[in-house]
Amino acid sequence: MANLRRKIIRPLILIVAFGVFFGAGFFFAKSQIICKTCAPEDIDFSLFWSAYNKIKASYVDTKKIDNQKIIYGAISGMADSLGDPYTAFFDPEDAARFEQDLSGSFEGIGAEVGIRKDLLTIIAPLEGTPAQKAGLKSGDIILKIDGKDTTNMTSDEAVNLIRGKKGTDVVLNIYREEWQDAKDITITRGTIKIDSMKWELKEGDIAYIHIYQFDQALPYDFRTAGLEILSSPAKKIVLDLRDDPGGYLEVAQEISGWFLENGQTITVESFGDGRQSVTYKAQGNGSFSDYPTVVLVNEGSASASEILAGALRDNRKVQLVGQKTFGKGSVQEVHYLSDGSFLKITIAKWLTPNGSSISEVGLEPDVKIELSDQDIKDKKDPQLDKALEIIKNLE
Repeated sequence: MANLRRKIIRPLILIVAFGVFFGAGFFFAKSQIICKTCAPEDIDFSLFWSAYNKIKASYVDTKKIDNQKIIYGAISGMADSLGDPYTAFFDPEDAARFEQDLSGSFEGIGAEVGIRKDLLTIIAPLEGTPAQKAGLKSGDIILKIDGKDTTNMTSDEAVNLIRGKKGTDVVLNIYREEWQDAKDITITRGTIKIDSMKWELKEGDIAYIHIYQFDQALPYDFRTAGLEILSSPAKKIVLDLRDDPGGYLEVAQEISGWFLENGQTITVESFGDGRQSVTYKAQGNGSFSDYPTVVLVNEGSASASEILAGALRDNRKVQLVGQKTFGKGSVQEVHYLSDGSFLKITIAKWLTPNGSSISEVGLEPDVKIELSDQDIKDKKDPQLDKALEIIKNLE
């Protein structure tokens, strides 16, 4: 398991700790010997051990000293020092929780959160969850959690505060651009079970496909839906990637293979340090490559959904309708470690097939349509209405 690596392109941030690096160091520290097999020779870890020994000797409540937590905390600081909110270490508990998220079931409110412009932000409320039912929207800024100020709060701290047992409440103080003042929103936590996608036939011959996240279940679910669509009267497709926070690169690559011809580029992994870029190509049957298609996006469309949207626009000139996407264009590689923890490291940036960067920029829609609070209240969807209007005129 220690050598297993998977690329995750999802913006959920759980910044925790990194423990294994120092795991064998205690013996050497006590005798003030630097472990040269653990680090480059120009790094002197004596400062770390000096600080540790002072805490051990001087802290008023020795019962609260937990060596494992000290190590995790130190390495968490090391990850933080990179200034990259997507490079993080997950201790065994948080690692298990992260994997559970991607499996599609967990307890909480059902919203992806991340740091955007140094502010704790709702990336996407997930379909059918307490967060969505409470009216949270992509781009909402969380100012307080149960009265605690989120300034300088890490995503890990925020997630731990927001999550909890089903049936319990959490109060989020939310600021939204169109509001004059922030508002408290009380949300009752629940068991979150996320479907990977759904589809339905609209206007007689338009397959409306809504992908919620690029999780482990999506390839099977999409294959099942794809066969149904191929045997249906559908001749055109509206692909809805709104509030889709992403998931696994491998899944995005597989789904792209339905919409593009085999071998077409879906994204380029650029390392930016002189190393050769890696090009990812569509792998699949291309069953929908001839179907006129329109893609819906918004501020909650991130990572894998941005890659798919960019690939369809660059390769097939598919129109994007809605709002500018989130701009999560970096790739994290996951390294599993022996104690059940893992290290998630940003290793590259994503480019669209035409070479445009997604990171911190996002994708501008070809047709910009806002979705207001009043639209949501009135159960109207002008973005979907516009996509259907466009697709009707495509051959």
